[in-house]
Amino acid sequence: MKLLALDTSTEYLSLCLWQDGAALSRDLHAGQSHSQRVLPLVGELLAEAGLSLKQLDGIAFGAGPGSFTGLRIACGVTQGLAFGAHLPVVGVSTLLALAHASVKPRVVACLDARMGEVYHAAYARDGATWRVVCEPNLCKPENAPPIAGTDWFGTGSGWIAHDDALHERYAGQISDSDPETFPHARDIAALAAAEFAAGRGVSAAEAAPIYIRNKVALTMAER
Repeated sequence: MKLLALDTSTEYLSLCLWQDGAALSRDLHAGQSHSQRVLPLVGELLAEAGLSLKQLDGIAFGAGPGSFTGLRIACGVTQGLAFGAHLPVVGVSTLLALAHASVKPRVVACLDARMGEVYHAAYARDGATWRVVCEPNLCKPENAPPIAGTDWFGTGSGWIAHDDALHERYAGQISDSDPETFPHARDIAALAAAEFAAGRGVSAAEAAPIYIRNKVALTMAER
């Protein structure tokens, strides 16, 4: 199976060309330049592999949660490429991608959502697949959903922005954490490969971001 995967949900730009488990990747700190850099890097990856878009089996993208603008870029680029090459697409949760990258059995994935909140989810590995323990949600770190047991692993930028509050919320339950991890396209590709293999790819028109937060601006009264 040959897949292109991309993620622009954070300040990082991550791309991966996946060929039956072999990954050719590009990861860089793009800041606000995702839209200018993503397509040239896609072309670079395809050229390095000697492939065209039409030779791929599908395109996967980090559907969210994450930066509103970043999610729209990833979804829009995926749709444009997929429409032109007549390819199916799969959107993958960025929080699940963080869990997959950790190679840990139980993971609390948190991305900094700004405004004193985190995008949060918890997952447990069942063999080769992941079971959702806490569905992706938006919460104050001190109000994060409860989890059972110990030896959980924390991952994602939420553990940088709200380390103290999250460790207090899960006192005695977190064995270690890696706050520097961001969603990687290689993990998105690995997760998407199973979805494509199961026939769960969709048309480009059905691709959609997972925002979770409904708005980013507060009224004067809310402030």
